[in-house]
This record gives sequence, structure tokens and C-alpha cells, in this order.
Amino acid sequence: MSVSTYSLSIPVFLRGLNVLAALLEKGKAHAAEHSIPLDSLFNARLAPDMLPLSGQIQRISDTSKNAVGRTTAIAAPSFPDNEQSYEELEERVRKTIAFLETVKPDDMADSGEREVAINLGKLQHTFTGNSYLLTFAIPNFFFHLTTAYDILRNQGVAVGKQDFLGPFKKA
Repeated sequence: MSVSTYSLSIPVFLRGLNVLAALLEKGKAHAAEHSIPLDSLFNARLAPDMLPLSGQIQRISDTSKNAVGRTTAIAAPSFPDNEQSYEELEERVRKTIAFLETVKPDDMADSGEREVAINLGKLQHTFTGNSYLLTFAIPNFFFHLTTAYDILRNQGVAVGKQDFLGPFKKA
């Protein structure tokens, strides 16, 4: 049995983004309970040379929506990285989810063999759609999702492995 490119990507991205939305909710509740300004979470980072939480969320959004744009004929929406508040980050996550929910399996029918050229500074490479998704987009998505989780946890937000995995659908 083969697995479609759609199945390898869209449900994975949607699950991760919904997990992220729940993590951000827990962060907001933690900040309210402990009288912590949301700006401190927005700007929190694990190391001086790493992006803050806001940058992690922007990369999660960009990686997932741009994966669709790069592997299909669908134009991914452009979200400028200009969020100034925690609430704007939450809105960006919601808009990314809403976009991905419009993508249908037929939209990605030929995306596995589509050529994807990446030119991100020092990273310049050409992939097939499947190779791009499996060796770049999905690992990059989870790197930033894990880092966002780690930032929130490092800031005292009570999240654990089950929060990162999220709920499972009954089979």
C-alpha cells in the first residue's frame, strides 16, 4: 500500500499546529496564573543565538504553509513576520490551520515528484516533492515545534510529553 503525499504532510502539519495552539493556551493560562507578562513568553528563548518563541512559531507556520506552496500549484498565503503580541502569534497559528484545512488530497496528487528548489542563504538544494517533505519540511517543522515546546517548558509552563503528542483519534 502506498501512502499519499497528502497523508504524509497535511494531517501531520495540522496535528502539530493544533498541538501548538494547545501549548500556547497553556502558556497563556500559566502567565495569567503567575502574573507573568505575555511579552516575556513571546520573547523567551533557550539560548542567545536561537530565535525567541515568536520566531519559532513564525517558522512553524511558514514551513507548513510553504510546503504546500512548493509542492502544489496552490499559492501559500504570505504572513509577514511582524507579530507584536502573543495573541497575534495565536492568530497566525489559527490562520495557518485554516489554510491547511483547505488543501485536499487531489491538490497534492502529483506533488511527490514535483521539483522543489530551495534557496535559503547557504542552503541551496533541489528536491523531489517527497524528498523535500520527508528530509527537509517535516524535520524543520518538528525542530521548531519542539523548540517552542521547550521554550514554554523552560519558562515554567506545566507541559509534558502528552501535551506535545496531543490527543489521539480513536481508530
